[in-house]
Amino acid sequence: MSQSMPYDVAVIGAGPAGLAAALGLARKGLRTALVTGPERGQDHRTTALLEGSVRILTEFGAWDDLAPQATPLRDLRIVDGTRRLVRAPEVLFRSSEIGLEAFGYNLENEALRGVLRALCEATPGLDLFTASLDDLACGDDAVDLVLDTGASLSARLVIAADGRNSRVREAVGIAMRRRSYPQVALTMTVRHTRPHDDISTEFHMEHGPFTLVPLSGNRSSIVCVVSEREAVDLLGLDAGAFAREMERRAFSLLGAFEVESGRGTYPLAAETAEKATAPRVALMGEAAHVMPPIGAQGLNLGLRDAETLVTLASEAVAQGTDPGSAAVLERYARERRNDVSGRMAAVDLLNRSLLSDLVP
Repeated sequence: MSQSMPYDVAVIGAGPAGLAAALGLARKGLRTALVTGPERGQDHRTTALLEGSVRILTEFGAWDDLAPQATPLRDLRIVDGTRRLVRAPEVLFRSSEIGLEAFGYNLENEALRGVLRALCEATPGLDLFTASLDDLACGDDAVDLVLDTGASLSARLVIAADGRNSRVREAVGIAMRRRSYPQVALTMTVRHTRPHDDISTEFHMEHGPFTLVPLSGNRSSIVCVVSEREAVDLLGLDAGAFAREMERRAFSLLGAFEVESGRGTYPLAAETAEKATAPRVALMGEAAHVMPPIGAQGLNLGLRDAETLVTLASEAVAQGTDPGSAAVLERYARERRNDVSGRMAAVDLLNRSLLSDLVP
């Protein structure tokens, strides 16, 4: 397939952030292409969408469809679970005290992605290409894209939402700065015998946080950050012993655990692109920044990237100017710089403080 007139925007990548960006652009009236990338396996992880992300998804017309599958995080409990001599007191933050219904909402990634994909497929002005990017060439007025199906298209702006191993980022020659940590994040969903009462609990342990995030019913998602050696020991346990160990780390707060299938293992690292743009190309989500799974920042940061791109591109088109112009891209990079660098620094500081014996 080829087309004579370029799209306003082509989004490469159909993870939640890319789907949301494509949906937001099309609903603003921009002629949008979404190149989905390779077929994805089942994602057993969950995402805690904070209040700002709920607002963005509402603006994009997606939240009403997502809300029935979301579990509210009404309260946030912080517990010092270390064995240090001096420990911080337990703290409980209530969303109602600041006039919110909830601090955020937890969704299973498969449901999040499925709802956004269905909305994209039903949105006029949004063409989906079930294909992977094979090549791209940036011209003065548009970017020419060649897909692995043999189809070709062009767009005035290309948004790279194709993840940490971004093909677009590689093609335009943008490198990543990487910081590795001596830790591994184990992710899983558990069933438990006691109710969570919509309370998200984060235990601060010697090697990183252990976080329980509510899901529907007596279920919660867990992110357990441990040392590399500990991760090897934990992964060697059988299912029953592993569940008992997770319950122990949760101080049996939610009763007995049963771990569902689909455990994940992720070495901790933070990555940032050396720059957020190239001629007619903008990086967003994990193509631009990879966050450790601490503090529920990753997708929330990507959705703020999407919001900024939708706003700037739609303003340009409404004014009869080029959404892929240098001025638009410079403004995007400038507006996202402080948010991204600030969140990366905050997560790094939190993680390092948990690894230090000097900070209670």
